[in-house]
Amino acid sequence: MSHLLHLDSSARTDSFTRRLGATFADAWRAGGGEVTHRDLAADPVPPIREGWTRICDTLQREQITDIARYSEAVRTEQEREAWAVVRPLLDELVAADAVLVGAPMYNYGIPSALKAWIDQVTFPRMVLAPRKFVVVAARGGAYGPGTPREPYDHNGRYLTDFFRGHYAVEDTEVIAAELVNSLVDPALAGRLGQHRESLADALYRAGELGTKLVGYRIPRED
Repeated sequence: MSHLLHLDSSARTDSFTRRLGATFADAWRAGGGEVTHRDLAADPVPPIREGWTRICDTLQREQITDIARYSEAVRTEQEREAWAVVRPLLDELVAADAVLVGAPMYNYGIPSALKAWIDQVTFPRMVLAPRKFVVVAARGGAYGPGTPREPYDHNGRYLTDFFRGHYAVEDTEVIAAELVNSLVDPALAGRLGQHRESLADALYRAGELGTKLVGYRIPRED
């Protein structure tokens, strides 16, 4: 049975990224897949501390690249405390065939809660391919291809670049609802129709992709 790790990071309990993520996850479940859900806003991951950095140093120095062997780099009490935070997060990630990331755009970037999770589960020379990664995003303005603000998209593009550059995941899919601030900002009220079209398209794509990917499984050793 295929397994999805679903991450939410929106500070809002009722948000567009949560709606998009739920649409994808519901389609995944309807297809018979399993879902592990972690709410990074409701249950924040602490920032990395020195024990984590020392684990990284040992992994690099001793060239330990097999994720199953990471615990061999945990030797001191400080490192054991760091590993106690990392291990359940890393276990969830490794167990997943696909990872769904809910990532609203905050100040051109991703929420700090999501960045803290990324920092905790990322180690040197760590390859997660061929897992599939899907990002569902929501943005106050328009940041799509060809828009004036496209260069300021350090949200979906950051995640795509990071997953490719560090995890060797080449095909991250980003599904975004644009212009959500048209609901509250009088200056954007004239673009409310565009927002509604963008949201409807994003919801459709999320459900469609959840249905399409549910049968995906990464090769695993028996």
